[in-house]
Amino acid sequence: MNPDGPLIVQSDRTVLLEVAHLLAERARHALAVFADLERAPEHIHTYRITRLGLWNARAAGHTTEEILGTLEEFSKFPVPPGISEEITDTIRRYGQIDITREGEELFLHCHDAAIEAEITRTAKIADLLGPRDDQGRFPLAAWSRGLIKQELLKRGWPAADHAGFTNGTPHDISLAQGSWDLRHYQIEAVKRFCESGSGVVVLPCGAGKTLVGAGVMAQLDTSTLILVTNTVSARQWRDELLARTDLTEDDIGEYSGVVKDIKPVTIASYTIMAAKRKGEFAHLGVLDAKNWGLVIYDEVHLLPAPVFQLTAQLQARRRLGLTATLVREDGREGDVFSLIGPKRFDVPWKELESQGYIAPATCVEVRLDLPREERLDYASSTDKERFRLASTSPSKSTLVKELLELHPGVPTLIIGTYLEQIETLSQELDLPMITGSTPVPEREKLYAQFRSGEITRLVVSKVANFSIDLPEAAVAIQVSGSFGSRQEEAQRLGRILRPKEDGRPATFYTLVARDTVDQDFALNRQRFLAEQGYSYSIIDAADIPTKVPLLHSDNIQESPR
Repeated sequence: MNPDGPLIVQSDRTVLLEVAHLLAERARHALAVFADLERAPEHIHTYRITRLGLWNARAAGHTTEEILGTLEEFSKFPVPPGISEEITDTIRRYGQIDITREGEELFLHCHDAAIEAEITRTAKIADLLGPRDDQGRFPLAAWSRGLIKQELLKRGWPAADHAGFTNGTPHDISLAQGSWDLRHYQIEAVKRFCESGSGVVVLPCGAGKTLVGAGVMAQLDTSTLILVTNTVSARQWRDELLARTDLTEDDIGEYSGVVKDIKPVTIASYTIMAAKRKGEFAHLGVLDAKNWGLVIYDEVHLLPAPVFQLTAQLQARRRLGLTATLVREDGREGDVFSLIGPKRFDVPWKELESQGYIAPATCVEVRLDLPREERLDYASSTDKERFRLASTSPSKSTLVKELLELHPGVPTLIIGTYLEQIETLSQELDLPMITGSTPVPEREKLYAQFRSGEITRLVVSKVANFSIDLPEAAVAIQVSGSFGSRQEEAQRLGRILRPKEDGRPATFYTLVARDTVDQDFALNRQRFLAEQGYSYSIIDAADIPTKVPLLHSDNIQESPR
């Protein structure tokens, strides 16, 4: 207990953090290892200690003593005894069940007779187990390795999978020699993954997740299947691998709707993998086309449900998930844990910012009032229509123009969700536009022009949320989002966090209609920023000309969010 601490630990597993406290940042970083942020108003943030958070922490190497020590160090009042006991018991559950290999056979073993009795009386688990042998083990079919881990996690018994992995077809891969090296945290991420063979690496956008993937490939020297979000992302992975490793174009294949070229390193999209024909996965053959030694899941938080099903069959392959956030809007974080693997490594965004690896960012919410006519339409509409009306208010166009005038010549992304709004902004501002219907060659051309500085402003839809490398983008103006998606907030902020050659900071604006569902959902999106330690200033639309310049002054302190 620390009477001067910033935390209050409560018996319902919530933890309150006093945002303005001198120790708040230290406490936030330590707490984020095992607790999830639930609410982030101005002065007190609420975290919740969850089972999955504790198991991820344990898998990443954190101990019960370390976690309890964090609470004791920062808690203003004594930690409720029940909480200490519950944390101890929850962490103890991790690894009470083992999956091991003996030759070609897999076995499941329980370390406690009561646990064994519980799981064998569960029909979905019992159906996957063979008869118990004289060593107390249950034979397990290779195809059921992923499925049983899913079911055990649902019962609160996360299995420790020690069954190992196939080495796959060897393929020599080395990092290219030159004027660059893996950064210290990338080296540590590669090491942590290779020690375990499966799991997720969490790093901010712009921190070099692709290079972590390349580093793992160079360590393992094996044929690799890389699953990505879209074709543009696939091309960027190919270009990065060609630049950063000794792989040649003959070594790298693309498996997409246009090209189906399987090579020792093959890059495929989630879309093509999830595609069905006559009720069957039409491209499942790519998984068996080569003896893959490694499968990389880029932006693993976006993994679609059908690919989870396929991944359950890939448990003998090493599996690396790469993401900026483990938050999934569908609540399937448990499936990532059981099928891809637990979190093996992460670094707080603000820590990398302080070391100069990502750009410092100012986050600003600009609130506007709906004009009277729009307000009346809003009041008389359904809930779904209300969100669209508030998000796409024409008044936001005026604010975009004002903000652009305050950042002349600065590479800027204007990001929205609604196609009609994006098209209108593109026309009114006379700016190029990228949406889902923009052909891939046209997208790549516009991205290249933006990177070179030939154009400095782009209006983009949610297709630019992920896996787009635009290093000099320094301003993002978010005009609409996907309801309260923290996942999307992470991706959009990440678009502008690459360090700039001139050291320029990044600025992330969100335009929000006051006293509407737009504002309600914005509160949820902001939780991600608060989790990462970013302050969040709120200004009125009328104050843009005077307050925005002040927010970029070293003499101003932003109000915490």
